[in-house]
Amino acid sequence: MPQNRMTDRDRDVEGRAQNQRPRDAYGRPLPHGSPQGAPVIPEDAEYTPAEGLARAQELLDEGYAFTAHEVLEAVWKSAASTERELWQGLAQVAVGLTHVQRQNLTGAVRLLRRGAQRVAAFADEVGGPVPHGVATADVAAYALHLADEVEAGRRTTVDPAQLRLRADN
Repeated sequence: MPQNRMTDRDRDVEGRAQNQRPRDAYGRPLPHGSPQGAPVIPEDAEYTPAEGLARAQELLDEGYAFTAHEVLEAVWKSAASTERELWQGLAQVAVGLTHVQRQNLTGAVRLLRRGAQRVAAFADEVGGPVPHGVATADVAAYALHLADEVEAGRRTTVDPAQLRLRADN
């Protein structure tokens, strides 16, 4: 008898899905009881923009693009409404890297382009400071270049450490 995907997932007391299973280095769920392959970001994690950028960069430098995405998503959820598109774009770029790592190249191209577009909108703002020192133009250019390389079949792997989120690191 097939398992019901809705009842097969870990849930909190309100019935919301929870990610209780350990994950591999690329964020894919492992069987319960497996050793954890990637750092864990609690679902209720909260980061200031500075903390989130620093932690996400550490994770990218260690090769954990999926976990970096979770940190950036946590910032996005609590960011000022005027900055949510930026954080969503950064998270999408990190997920794009994850898709390259997982060899989902079509998904990678799609998310890298979508994320780059969101981040680039903040690079195009004239006369205003870039929020939190994010290297918006560089991140967008990197994501678009990687998307082009993957789409053309010239790249099938990625080193997440090549993505630099801040201009000063």
